[in-house]
Amino acid sequence: MLEIRNLHARIAEDGTEIIRGLNLTVKAGEVAAIMGPNGSGKSTLSYILSGRTDYEVTEGDILYNGESILDLDVAERASKGIFLAFQYPVEIPGVATMQFLKVAMNEQRKARGEAELTTPDFIRRVKDAAAKLQIDMDMLKRPLNVGFSGGEKKRAEILQMALLEPNLCILDETDSGLDIDALKIVADGVNALKSPDRAVIVITHYQRLLDYIVPDSVHVLYKGQIIKTGDKSLALDLEANGYADIIGEAA
Repeated sequence: MLEIRNLHARIAEDGTEIIRGLNLTVKAGEVAAIMGPNGSGKSTLSYILSGRTDYEVTEGDILYNGESILDLDVAERASKGIFLAFQYPVEIPGVATMQFLKVAMNEQRKARGEAELTTPDFIRRVKDAAAKLQIDMDMLKRPLNVGFSGGEKKRAEILQMALLEPNLCILDETDSGLDIDALKIVADGVNALKSPDRAVIVITHYQRLLDYIVPDSVHVLYKGQIIKTGDKSLALDLEANGYADIIGEAA
């Protein structure tokens, strides 16, 4: 589903190179975890995949279902089924959460050539998905993320993901700021979306999230490159021993 080939990318504003020859393949149905120390390029990779213009790809390619997406903007990538859950979801005053969800869902349907949802069908779908994530419908009557706790923001993002049904889900440190109860709820929401036709990339510092969203593969990112790949046991090793030995082996 996703193939990253010799990717080099830099910050557009000042030219600082962050990604330096990164190679990664994620298959449909796979849950791939990306781990690494601070400053290794994890969040930058997620932003580049989603199409943010803050970064410039200088070499290499990103193939999604066999097609390069480098020339596609954020909206075009989203319409093709790429979804990014942010580490720190932004507050958008003045935009009602329910209206945001309805517009997003209908734009996705339009891109797929499907008819817009009727209001009763839309509300039914939101209620069903919200109940699974223990989201009170009163929360969704507020402006998007405004006044939400950290856990509420993350659950709202997983709700968006459940409703939009993307093919490639990128979770950028979704566990950041979550207590154990919220972590379990969010993880259950992600696990419910697992499918042979959907890939999930989990970017995290910690093993604790991977106790609940069990990865098929674990990739260590350091200085803009994948320096080691393994199965779920690699994450346990990192939790116990840190990154020093793996970084030393790659040096």
